Amino acid sequence: MTPPRQFVIEADGGSRGNPGPAGYGAVVIDPVTGETLAEAAEYIGVATNNVAEYKGLIAGLRAAKALVPDASGDGGPLVHVRMDSKLVVEQMSGRWKIKHPDMKPLAAEAARILPASAVTYEWIPREKNKHADRLANEAMDAGRRGRQWEPSSSTAALDTPKSSVAASLPPVSGPPGDAAAGAARARAALNRPAAGTAQVTGETPQVTGGTAQVTGGTPQVSGETPQVGWGAAPDLGAPATFLLLRHGETALTPQKRFSGSGGTDPELSAAGRRQAECAAEAFAARGTVQEIVSSPLRRCRETAGAVAARLGLEVRIEDGLRETDFGAWEGLTFGEVRERHRADLDAWLASAKAAPTGGGESFAEVARRVAAARDRLTARHAGRTVLVVTHVTPIKTLVRLALGAPPEALFRMELSAASLSTVAYYADGNASVRLLNDTSHLR
Repeated sequence: MTPPRQFVIEADGGSRGNPGPAGYGAVVIDPVTGETLAEAAEYIGVATNNVAEYKGLIAGLRAAKALVPDASGDGGPLVHVRMDSKLVVEQMSGRWKIKHPDMKPLAAEAARILPASAVTYEWIPREKNKHADRLANEAMDAGRRGRQWEPSSSTAALDTPKSSVAASLPPVSGPPGDAAAGAARARAALNRPAAGTAQVTGETPQVTGGTAQVTGGTPQVSGETPQVGWGAAPDLGAPATFLLLRHGETALTPQKRFSGSGGTDPELSAAGRRQAECAAEAFAARGTVQEIVSSPLRRCRETAGAVAARLGLEVRIEDGLRETDFGAWEGLTFGEVRERHRADLDAWLASAKAAPTGGGESFAEVARRVAAARDRLTARHAGRTVLVVTHVTPIKTLVRLALGAPPEALFRMELSAASLSTVAYYADGNASVRLLNDTSHLR
């Protein structure tokens, strides 16, 4: 009796920006010879890494299915999927809960392509997934040129000799184990609430607090998601990423004068317009910005407008992002304020609740306003990359709140004109500061 045909699928996906321009790659391999039997790759536009990885899996499974269209779970071909995405492997194997709405339909689609009993999953390090990784990058490179990936132009197989592939492949044998449970859970994901406890069948280990334990019987997968550092559990999906761009220079900026929301609302200077154009060029090259939000003040609207014109996006105004109202200090230098309002300045430096002379805003008031704007924007733009064009105090406040730092931290940060800082906000409420005061795009 001829044994069933066996295949290995290696799949990968990537996003330059997460989310950003994305693509996937998949290759079907003969596990005995290492020969490439089929390749697939595609540029998929703006997406997250996880979406691209799932689409790579789907493409690989479809390519294997095309080789043996009569595949069945009983005596049919056994497919062994190898990926460097821990998220996809653990979710499709049934060990991790699928909660993110973008992942559920993709996992369900992957589970329908081949019988669950015919597919097993294995996580591998990235360096062992070079063929699929190369295909994904070829697809993203093609997308950057406004084209789609073409097999005739691919060199991925040439960069991964058959001998090295065959040597790295494990024998494709043994029971499918928890793959059946993974497929069952993927199919059920669309009809299951995000929280609660789901029971699965098969030899699926119990997952509690991130540690897998085989307990026997009919196990349960806990509905609780363990917190991981400052980030979040992988299946919470991509965070809302705020690219915090300080506006370009005005005539007041080089003179270090207080310039808030209670003053003259100056326009960008010639230097500020050049800085805005440099920022626009940098963001166009990165291709990661999906939305643009700006303070209502003119210098921010002009900076945001330069980027929007380059990217073809609209600018939304968020009043909560305006600069502090510095009251009677507007237009003055720090030294001039010290000469005229020493007691008020000392109080302001000592307490976030103290307001500038003449009815300006305290930093405590600004923090409440900025936090409310942050909450509105993270709810509106969950999982997306947003360019937020604003001022020194709102940016420092967002960074301070993300770090859980005290109010006096505002005086211990430097923010140059047209500098870029980045904060990511996760669905579980955690935040991660990824960048502060970057001016490399201005050089």
